[in-house]
Amino acid sequence: MGVTLAAGETLQLVNINPDTIIFTLINTLIIFLLYFFFLHKPVMKILDERKEKIANEMKAAEDAQAEAEATKAEYAAKLKESKEEAAQIVSAAVKRAGERENQILAEAQQEAAALKKKAEESIELEKKKAINEIKDQISDIVIMASEKVCEKEISKADNEALIDRFIAEVGKE
Repeated sequence: MGVTLAAGETLQLVNINPDTIIFTLINTLIIFLLYFFFLHKPVMKILDERKEKIANEMKAAEDAQAEAEATKAEYAAKLKESKEEAAQIVSAAVKRAGERENQILAEAQQEAAALKKKAEESIELEKKKAINEIKDQISDIVIMASEKVCEKEISKADNEALIDRFIAEVGKE
C-alpha cells in the first residue's frame, strides 16, 4: 500500500521492518527486566505498605465505630436507668406528700375536735355560771321581796304590784 507521487515514486505508509520489530522487542524486554529487578520490589513494597495502612485504618475505624456504639448503648442504658430512678423519686415524693397531707388533715381534725370540745366545755361552764348568777340574783330579789312583805302587810293589789315590780327588776338585770 503506497501513495504514488508526481515523480513516479511511491511512498509507503505502512512498512514492516524486521530490524525495528526486533529492536522494539529487545527494548521492551530490557525495560521489563529493569522494572522487574529495580522497581518491582520497591513498588510492591509501597503497595503492600499502603494496603496494610488502609487495612489498619479500616480496622481502627471499625473499632472506633464499635466503641462508639458500645458507648451509645451504655449512655442509653444509663439514661433509661436515670429516667426510671427519677420516676421512682417523683413517685416516692408524691407518696410522701400524700401521707403528709393525710397526717396534716388528721392533726387538723383532731385539733378542731379538741377546740370544739374545749369551746363546748367553756360554753357549758359559762352557762352554769350564768345560771348560778341568775339564781343568786333571784335569791337576792326573793329575799328583798320577802323583807318588804314582812315589813308591811300586803293587800291583793300590793301583791300584784310587787310581783310586777319583781318581774320588771329581773328583766332589767
